[in-house]
Amino acid sequence: MTVVNSNHPALSTLSEQEQLFQEAVRDFATSEIAPKVSEMDEARQMDPAIVGQLFELGLMGIEIPEEFGGTGADFFTSVLVVEELSKVDPSVGVIVDVQNTLVINALLRWGSDDIKKRYFPRLAADTVGAYCLSEAGSGSDAFALSCRARQDGDDWVIAGQKMWITNGKEAGIFLVFATVDPEQGYKGITAFIVEKDADGFTVGKKEDKLGIRASSTCELVFDGVRVPAENVLGEVGKGYKVAIETLNEGRIGIGAQMLGLAQGALDHTVRYVQEREQFGRSIGSFQGVQFQLAEMATEIEAARLLVYNAARLKDAGLPFLKEAAMAKLFASESAQRVASRCIDLFGGYGFTREYPVEKLYRDAKIGTIYEGTSNMQKQTIAKMLLK
Repeated sequence: MTVVNSNHPALSTLSEQEQLFQEAVRDFATSEIAPKVSEMDEARQMDPAIVGQLFELGLMGIEIPEEFGGTGADFFTSVLVVEELSKVDPSVGVIVDVQNTLVINALLRWGSDDIKKRYFPRLAADTVGAYCLSEAGSGSDAFALSCRARQDGDDWVIAGQKMWITNGKEAGIFLVFATVDPEQGYKGITAFIVEKDADGFTVGKKEDKLGIRASSTCELVFDGVRVPAENVLGEVGKGYKVAIETLNEGRIGIGAQMLGLAQGALDHTVRYVQEREQFGRSIGSFQGVQFQLAEMATEIEAARLLVYNAARLKDAGLPFLKEAAMAKLFASESAQRVASRCIDLFGGYGFTREYPVEKLYRDAKIGTIYEGTSNMQKQTIAKMLLK
């Protein structure tokens, strides 16, 4: 595994500026998001006020240059933000993650000057973005797309459907992948920027999910949606390259989400075992409980090192494909193990919705599925090892 040569004494050690930023996000999550977590989960609805505050704090345009109204920070900062938000609510973590590590990253890398001028100020100020690749018949086989785009004069016309699109309800800008020539296979895939008010575009069914319920996951329908040629992202027929390279970065963000989730579950559990008494003493005083806490803390720190290392490699311009896959694989599977064990330590209380670990346990399941299943991460890692 490649390890970035950082100036920090340890990969998990943050600079003073990073620590201050992390603390500010943590304070916001604790004071503003935490009181609304249960309500948003039950309602399956992200509080619009929370989304507005994310924009006000600059958390929805972290890598957007300051000239366009963004924060002008690096990718690693996005990872820190997603981690901190996900300690409190992974649903909030993922809306920020998709905005920054997928949509904005794609526009940074592939967008023309015109696209950046038109869309970065909106994405930084008040407009949520969505990344639209998956279809009913296109999951791990990401480029088996049936969504079509045909050229009509200077425009492109898109017809088809997308499924399981995160931020579908809140988004105003959609990065859509469609095939312009099915006979070309993946070489026919092209990326388009579609606006929510485009004629023929509708947001369909919102999924009723096991976890991250406040995060919207929707079907999108394109019924002859006309897109101007200037809204092609990258080159025609190069959409597969846009998708692959963006997802490689996005997986680090999901690793950060799952890392934050696991840390949040452990934090709740450490407090609980010190308060809960059995046999005349706190259950945290029993060695059997202490050993479980130690194992979870060690696993979380290992996940943190993998996620941070992948993010720093990306910022340093070094290869990070294998490291990103490792980070997502380990962090997502660790989150499930940690959240499950935390419920065990809460006992009967952990099985109720009165305590927060139950929700985090439900939220953890998606980590091994979206933005590349665990099996796909293992395949990537193995290919890189055998290359």
